[in-house]
Amino acid sequence: MANSAMLSDLYESMNGSVSGLDQYDAGILQPSTRQPVDADHLPKFFSQRPLEWWHHLPELVSGDVRLRELCLTDAPSLAETLGSAKVGEHLSSGPKSVAEAEKFIAWTRRARRAGRYICFGVTTQGVDEAVGLFQVWPLEPSFCTAEWGFALGHRYWGTGLFVTAARLVTAYAFDTIGVQRLEARSAVDNVRGNAALKKLGAVSEGVLRKCFMANGEYRDHVMWSMLADDWRAAQESKGRALQVTGNVA
Repeated sequence: MANSAMLSDLYESMNGSVSGLDQYDAGILQPSTRQPVDADHLPKFFSQRPLEWWHHLPELVSGDVRLRELCLTDAPSLAETLGSAKVGEHLSSGPKSVAEAEKFIAWTRRARRAGRYICFGVTTQGVDEAVGLFQVWPLEPSFCTAEWGFALGHRYWGTGLFVTAARLVTAYAFDTIGVQRLEARSAVDNVRGNAALKKLGAVSEGVLRKCFMANGEYRDHVMWSMLADDWRAAQESKGRALQVTGNVA
């Protein structure tokens, strides 16, 4: 299971395959301009957060699901997950070798320290290796509007792992970071990804025509959004109290 937007964009920018980049770890894209920026030299955003996650990414835990920052020991499992044909069907090229995954993991930490990007590895209480990832990045300096992306190993599809992990990430985005609008993009033919976003309460806002290249062709994307007020109202109406432990405040 995966949605298309950011994994490929970030990985391509890291590899210098976006126009204007000439070094391997060139950094991340500024969504407003789509221009590459060196993550090592980005100034930190100045607005205050309940948690300065750019210094330390917390662990989010619910039941058997554990989200934590990626570490170099995750490289083999991450390369296997992202290199899978099923997972990569709706993604542009991502890290497929252990060496590429190690460089990607190191890059995520630099981008996080710059205050521009969050990446959680998905693990379980019984398996302490990343079997997927969730990414959140700001579309404006205040982080009020953000976008997210995800990829999960196909062996874990249909197990409930994705829904639990996604709810942890959305709760963290809305309640801790202060996101007001969370966007996602998914290829129109990504049936599983679009169904997952709808199940989480995201609202389809339309189709972005030929906005993304994957597997050598331009693809149409569905634009999805979740609003903090709608999300909180849904939690209250369902009486759902998500049990989260770990350093989240």
